[in-house]
Amino acid sequence: MGKTTGFLEHERESPARRPIFERVNDWFEVYREFPTENLQEQASRCMDCGVPFCHTGCPVNNLIPDWNDRVWKGRWREAARMLHSTNNFPEFTGRICPAPCEAACVLGINNNPVTIKLVEQNIIDRAFEEGWVLPEPPRRRTGKKVAIVGSGPAGLAAAQQLNRAGHLVTVFEKEDRLGGLLRYGIPDFKMEKSAVDRRLEQLLAEGIEFRTNFKIGTQMSGEELQRSFDAVLLAMGAEQPRDLPIPGRELNGIHYAMDYLTQQNRRGAGDRVPSAEEISAAGKRVVIIGGGDTGADCLGTAHRQKAEAVHQLQIHPMPPEDRHPTTPWPLWPLQLRVEAAHEEGGFREWSVLTTHFSGDEDGSVKKLHCVRVGPKPALERVPDSEFYLDADLVLVAIGFSGPVRQGLLEQLPLELDARGNVRTDGKFMTSVPGIFSAGDARRGQSLVVWAIAEGRKAAHHIDHFLMGSSQLPA
Repeated sequence: MGKTTGFLEHERESPARRPIFERVNDWFEVYREFPTENLQEQASRCMDCGVPFCHTGCPVNNLIPDWNDRVWKGRWREAARMLHSTNNFPEFTGRICPAPCEAACVLGINNNPVTIKLVEQNIIDRAFEEGWVLPEPPRRRTGKKVAIVGSGPAGLAAAQQLNRAGHLVTVFEKEDRLGGLLRYGIPDFKMEKSAVDRRLEQLLAEGIEFRTNFKIGTQMSGEELQRSFDAVLLAMGAEQPRDLPIPGRELNGIHYAMDYLTQQNRRGAGDRVPSAEEISAAGKRVVIIGGGDTGADCLGTAHRQKAEAVHQLQIHPMPPEDRHPTTPWPLWPLQLRVEAAHEEGGFREWSVLTTHFSGDEDGSVKKLHCVRVGPKPALERVPDSEFYLDADLVLVAIGFSGPVRQGLLEQLPLELDARGNVRTDGKFMTSVPGIFSAGDARRGQSLVVWAIAEGRKAAHHIDHFLMGSSQLPA
């Protein structure tokens, strides 16, 4: 596996980010290309581990040491085949996954871990460039019809697996374009949409039917959906935003983060946004409430829209720069993460609780009022620590509270769990026989790699439900 002494000879190296002054003036991905020779050196750092713990960190169980070895030896096509054997869409995970595999890398115990995510992205990008990614339509059809609600990573992964098993798959998407949050939730500077489009071309050529601008629960009832298909997979994500019900929330200029990000992605796709509905940071004092990935996406977007100033607030204390002792290897580490957007500017504030908003006579937000708080779990307010920030635009990026209940979930007598997600058994089946669920709709807000993993597993169980057995990987 790899080069025996690779980790001794080479330090971890990543591609450089484009200069800040350049990238904040466009919407292209922020990283420069990485030379093939350097990439092979990075792959050679993968050790001949007795137990490759990177597998435990990877929800799709990528064969990481195997394809690192092939890259080091220049056997790229074999690496691509191995990569696709566990992951339908490595171009997505290679760009936007936070890489829990790297956190579990054995080399990471006392050194910098292998650049697994970087190698993964370069394998699949090379595979597309070389023309190795081809449609794989089934040799025969079973005649069974499967409906998939949602075209995000979970729905697309399940669709490809079930279609290759020979079933007739129809994917319903409520938006005008396919991809779910891959399309409208991830900024272009993190993943250009050409990466989504080229994969969709393959899925279309394989025979999957897609129906956009089609809202299940409105244009087709849940009952009709059940009648029309032999099995149904609910993969519509967890799009119910978590609100901040504090005084002044009704003021103009306070928006959910996803509404803001979606609108910018529509602009990037060439859509015109009516001026009355426009959410823009241009020339404004912006405050982002929430310190996670979505908040960082808002930060990078605000920079590119030329905000006057941007503050990002987090209620929790600032994490340590190195792995916290409470999250030892191979666990996902609690530590400070600096994304490209943070490097580009703005102010990060920690241990801050927003108490209320105040506005002007026109009903627009003008100030965000805060107080410092202590550590978890109490988050007690620090006496005499109140302060305020001037704000013309406030973006609420504090997560999601499960799938949207209105519509389809109201029409189907499905059980929900304590968190409001769709409850399933160990085979991804809901309380209604023949209806399955996967991804964020089932597990709550999570990572793209978990969505792909769940879509693949659900496809196995749906195939087994329909045919009595399945050769799809479980």
